[in-house]
Amino acid sequence: MIQYSYKKVSSLILILLITTVQFAQQRTGNIVEYFGKEKVDEISEGKLLHVFKTGLALKIQDYSFNSSSFPKEPVFDKFLMNPNLKVSKDEVFDIDYLGNELKWKAISTDKSNTFNNEDLRSSYVYLTYKSNSEKTVLFEASGHTMLLINGLPHEGDHYDFGWNLIPLKLKKGTNVFVLKVGRFPRIRARLIEPQKLVQFTSRDLTMPDLLVEETKEYKGAIRVINASTNWVKNYTISSELLGNSKDSKVIAIPPMSVLKVPFSIASVAKETTFGKVDLNLELKNNKKQVVSKQQVKLEVKTKHQHHKKTFVSSVDGSVQYYSVAPSTDKNSEKQALFLSVHGASVEAVNQANAYEKKDWGNVVAPTNRRPFGFAWEDWGRLDALEVLADAKSIYQPNPTKIYLTGHSMGGHGTWYLGATYPDKFASIAPCAGYPDLLLYRDSFLNRTLELPQEELTARGMTPEVVQRLKTPYVPTEVEKLMKRAGTPSRTLKLIRNYLHFGVYVLHGEKDNVVPTFIARDMRERLGKFHNDFTYYEYPDGTHWYGNHSLDWYKIFNFFKERTLRNPNDIKKLEFYTGSPGVSATSNFITIHQQNKPFEVSSFNFSKENSFKIATNNVSLMEVDLTKLSDTITTIFMNEKEVAVNTNSKIFLKAVNGDWTITKAPSLKEKGPHRNGGFKDAFRHHVVFVYATKGSAKENEWYYNKAKFDAETFWYRANGTIEVIKDTDFNAKKYADRNVIIYGNKSNNAAWNKLLKDSPIQVDNNIVNFGTKKLTGNQWGMYFTVPRNDSDFASIGVVTATGEKGMKAAYANHYLVNGTTFPDVLLFDDTVINNGDKAVKCAGFFGNDWSIEKGDFKWN
Repeated sequence: MIQYSYKKVSSLILILLITTVQFAQQRTGNIVEYFGKEKVDEISEGKLLHVFKTGLALKIQDYSFNSSSFPKEPVFDKFLMNPNLKVSKDEVFDIDYLGNELKWKAISTDKSNTFNNEDLRSSYVYLTYKSNSEKTVLFEASGHTMLLINGLPHEGDHYDFGWNLIPLKLKKGTNVFVLKVGRFPRIRARLIEPQKLVQFTSRDLTMPDLLVEETKEYKGAIRVINASTNWVKNYTISSELLGNSKDSKVIAIPPMSVLKVPFSIASVAKETTFGKVDLNLELKNNKKQVVSKQQVKLEVKTKHQHHKKTFVSSVDGSVQYYSVAPSTDKNSEKQALFLSVHGASVEAVNQANAYEKKDWGNVVAPTNRRPFGFAWEDWGRLDALEVLADAKSIYQPNPTKIYLTGHSMGGHGTWYLGATYPDKFASIAPCAGYPDLLLYRDSFLNRTLELPQEELTARGMTPEVVQRLKTPYVPTEVEKLMKRAGTPSRTLKLIRNYLHFGVYVLHGEKDNVVPTFIARDMRERLGKFHNDFTYYEYPDGTHWYGNHSLDWYKIFNFFKERTLRNPNDIKKLEFYTGSPGVSATSNFITIHQQNKPFEVSSFNFSKENSFKIATNNVSLMEVDLTKLSDTITTIFMNEKEVAVNTNSKIFLKAVNGDWTITKAPSLKEKGPHRNGGFKDAFRHHVVFVYATKGSAKENEWYYNKAKFDAETFWYRANGTIEVIKDTDFNAKKYADRNVIIYGNKSNNAAWNKLLKDSPIQVDNNIVNFGTKKLTGNQWGMYFTVPRNDSDFASIGVVTATGEKGMKAAYANHYLVNGTTFPDVLLFDDTVINNGDKAVKCAGFFGNDWSIEKGDFKWN
C-alpha cells in the first residue's frame, strides 16, 4: 500500500495559496505577469502531427509540497522499472490509507485541446501514441512538473509557458508518456514533426536593450533544436544588426536535445534612432551553410531610460539579464545603488518599471534566474551576487551607499540576502516578505488546521486527513543530518546579522498572501535586540496595492540617512553563517572552517577595551588587520591571549580549545572557496560528463539523465549546460570548471581522470565507502569532492551500482530550492516509494575532505 508524507504543507494549502496570490495580483493591476499568461500556442518549428485528446488520469493526494530531497513517486516507480507498462481505464493502481481504490480514470480535452479539470490536481496523466514506424518528433507539453517518455525522465513545463520541446525518436508501436500534473489542473500535449532536424526556436529568448551611449559588444541567447541522431559540432551563429555582423561559436549540442546558445551582438551608433530594430540570426553548419534563420526585435534606447542589460554568468556560461531604473541625475558620480529583488512570477523588467527614477541612485533588478527561479536561494542567490558585481562595475556607486529591497518573494530575498551578506548593504527594506521559506509554507498549514472541522471538511480535509497532518513527524538521524544542509537558508538562525544595518519593514495591513502576522512576528523579534529598524503597515494594504507596495518614498528616505560603516569605526561586530561556502566574511573577519559542518558558526568581535573575538563552531578563521588603522599586537580569542603582528593577515586555528597562529590554509581543504553540499557542484561553468563505456541500457540511461538535468537547469535557471561524452573530457580543455560525472568507475571513462583518489568508489554491483563495502545493483549515490587539479573547482557525482540504483537516482531535486543535500547521500531503489526516510547514509566530509574526519549518519 502507498504511504504518504505528512511532514510538510498540504497540497490543498498550496492550491489555496496559489489561488490567493493569483487573485491578489490580477485584481490589483500588479507588476506580475501571472502564470502562463504569455503561453506559446503557435507552432513555428514544424507541422502539427498529433494532439493528445484522450488519456487516463490517476489522482493521488500526497498532502505535501513534495520539495523533499527524495520525493515519493510510486507511480513513476512503476513506469521507471517497467517502461512498457500498459494501464487501462478503471484499473486499480492501489488502495489509499482510507481504504479507497485509486483508479485510472478516462479523461478528454476541452475545446482548446487541453485536459482541464479540477480533479487533475495531484494527478498523473497517462498518454499513448501508436506509431507505424520509427519517427523523429518534438514532444511539446505544458502544465506538468515532470514526465517519463518510454521510461526515461524529462523536465516539465511547470508554469504552463509552452516552452518545452523534447526531441525524441518514436519507436514502432505504442509509445507511453506519463506526466505529473503541476500547480494548475490542466495539461496540453502535442507531437510536432520538425521542419528541420537542426533549427532555431524563438521560444524563450534572452535579449538586451541596445544603448546608444555604449560601444561594447552585447550578448543574447537563443535555443537551438538538435532533433538529429548526430552531434551538432563546429556550428556558428551569425548576428546582423543595422549592417554590422558578429559571429559566435556554438558549443557542441548532443543528439536529440535543445540548448540555449549564447551569441554576440554588435553595438549601435550614437545617432541611431530610438525604437525597435531587427536582429537577423543565421545558424551555420561546419560547412558555413545556413541551416536556420530567425529575426528578433530589439529595442534601441538611451541609458537614461529603463532598460535591460545582459551578462555571461560564471555559473554555467549562460546569458542572464537584469533590468535598470536609472538615476535622473545624468552627470553626478558615486551615486547610490539599490538592488531590488522581485516576487514570484515577476519579470525583472516589470520589477524595475515599477520604480520611478531616483535622483540619487540607480535601481537594479536581477532575475533570480527566472521569474520563479529559486526564491533568491541557491542559484538565485548567485544571480543576485553576479548582478550586484556587474552593476557596481558599470555604475561605480559610492561603496557606502549600496541598499537592498524587494517585494513578496523578493521580500523574502531581502530578508535572506541581507542576513547572508550583511556587510554588503547599508540598509535593507523587505516589503510584504517572509524571512524563511519553509516556515512560511508551514504557517499556512498550521493556521488552516486551527479552523473548525466542518470548514476543513468543506475543503476536502476529512478528520482522518487532519489527524494525519497533526501527527508529529519523527525524522531519522539521517534525515536530521540532511536537514542540516539547509542551515544557510534558515534565515532566523542568522537574525542577529541584521545588526549590521538599518531595517525598514513595509507590509500591507490586510495582506493575506504573506499574512501580516509574519511581519508582526519579525517586528517582535527585531524589537528584542535591534535599535535601528522601522516598521510600517500600509493602512488597508493588501499584498499589492500599487507600485508604492515597493517603491515607497519613506524607504528611500530611510536609505538616504544610512551608509555602510568604515571598518575602522566598528567597535562591535557579530556575524553568523550556516556554511563558509555560502557566506564567510563580514568586514575584516572571515570564518574559513567549521567544527561541525552546516551548523551555525559565529564570531562576536569587540575592541572597546581590547581586541576580542569570541567564536562558536569555528575551527579556522582569518583576521585582516590591514583593513584597520589600529595598532594591534594582541587578540583575545575566547578570552585567551594571542600575540599577533599588526597590519597583517592573521590566520588562527583552534587546537584542543586553544587558538594559535597558523599559516594560510591549503586550498585543498574546505573553505569559502569550496565547502561542499552537493548543490555547490553546479557552478564554476559546470560541464556534465556522461558514461559511454557501459552496456547499451547503462549508456542510454546516463546520457538521458545528463540531458534531463540539463533540461531542468535550462527551465528552472535559464541555463546553458554543456553536456559531453566521457571520452571527450579533457582536463586541460575544461580546466577549473566544475564537472558532474554521470556513471560509475566501470562505465564512465572520465572516472579515473577525476575520481581516482576519491574516498568513495562506485563500481558495478559494489560501493566502497571508506572501510565499508556494500554490494548489489540497487545502490545510488550523490556526492561531491574537490577537483584535485584545481584550487576551487568541484566534482559532483551521480552514480549507481546497477539498473535499480540508476533508476532510484532518476529525480533531480538537487536542482530545486528548498531541498537539502549534504556532501554525500547513499540510497537504494526503495527511496522512490519511501522518500527521505529510506536514505541509507548522509553526511559531510571533514575539512580535509576525508571520511575519517567527517560527520556521517547511517540508517
